[in-house]
Amino acid sequence: MPPEAGQKVGISLGSLKNVPLHAVRLSPENGTCGWYIYGGEYSPDADFYQPLHVAHLVERCPTIVPYLALPPGWRVLIALDYEDVWFDGELLKDVTAGKKLFDL
Repeated sequence: MPPEAGQKVGISLGSLKNVPLHAVRLSPENGTCGWYIYGGEYSPDADFYQPLHVAHLVERCPTIVPYLALPPGWRVLIALDYEDVWFDGELLKDVTAGKKLFDL
């Protein structure tokens, strides 16, 4: 399920220099592709995520680009000399909670 270049991701641009890099994919809706990406620790702050078009990930967060075709329900964790990719069905169970948590 590769996202289209014009779809948006939720990304914490200010945290991308932190490790590990986290990415989760929820179900796409309202012009988003469902991906939410951040580095280091998650923050519940309302301005933690900013919208960014998928096309800009090549320059802003190239590390995540190889994983973008993963369908909803997948997680990615990347650190120095470490990489983990797994399915997390909980991401798909409560769409309302995910929408509130990751609302753009």
